[in-house]
Amino acid sequence: MATVKKQKAVMPIVVEGETFASLQNVKNLDSDMSIEEKLRLLYKLQKTDSKIDNIQLLRGELPLEVQDLEDDILGLKTRIANLSKEIKEIEAFISQKKLDIVNSKTLIAKYEEQRNNVKNNREYDSLSKEIEYQELDCQLSEKRINDSTKLLAEKKSALEETNNALAGREEDLVNKKNELETIVNETQKDEEQLLLESSAIKEKIDARLLHAYEKVRNNARNKLAVVTVQRDACGGCFNKIPPQRQLDIQASKKIIVCEYCGRILVSNKFEEEE
Repeated sequence: MATVKKQKAVMPIVVEGETFASLQNVKNLDSDMSIEEKLRLLYKLQKTDSKIDNIQLLRGELPLEVQDLEDDILGLKTRIANLSKEIKEIEAFISQKKLDIVNSKTLIAKYEEQRNNVKNNREYDSLSKEIEYQELDCQLSEKRINDSTKLLAEKKSALEETNNALAGREEDLVNKKNELETIVNETQKDEEQLLLESSAIKEKIDARLLHAYEKVRNNARNKLAVVTVQRDACGGCFNKIPPQRQLDIQASKKIIVCEYCGRILVSNKFEEEE
């Protein structure tokens, strides 16, 4: 006869600290309250927190997009400041080289006049060398002016592109902020009310049970720590639940957790009463 291969249970979502699984057999969790009352509170808390999650989900990636745009703008402004500084330095360098050319030409004119009046070959040769030196200096300055002029054009072009990019980012930021502000304004009142409700419910729940709830919730992708049975399966991980276990869940006489994901399982009647 073929044997039925049982599905291997996975580790609960929470591996550190208390989980629902570690508390399900504890008898002294707020003894003034029945297990069913505790389960109802946990389920009510889950429903309230899920509504808060849905409101925050409406904002989507907008907060991150706003932050990214602000970072981009800061980077572009830094680049603009650096380019502007480089442009001023290049312009100052070109001005200095133009002044050097004027000074060299003045000296050339002076030396040529002196050379026309020399009385010996030694003075003539000396003045000729000075003239030649100043002419070479003029040529070098002109070359540096040409090279710097090309570099200046590149820097100005880069500055214009960066300014255009900055304008685009700033426009995007305004739009994203307005969009985020609209969503926040539309949901802020509901969110604040739900947060108050969540806090009020938490005050009624045993600290250890609440800690386990938050542990499981924070580690679950869908933020569900308390779920009902859906189509004979866990409403969190969708693994099948044996019939007898389902009857125990419906009875609400003890804390029962999913052996696969560690979520607490509650009666469907809680959902129907919502």
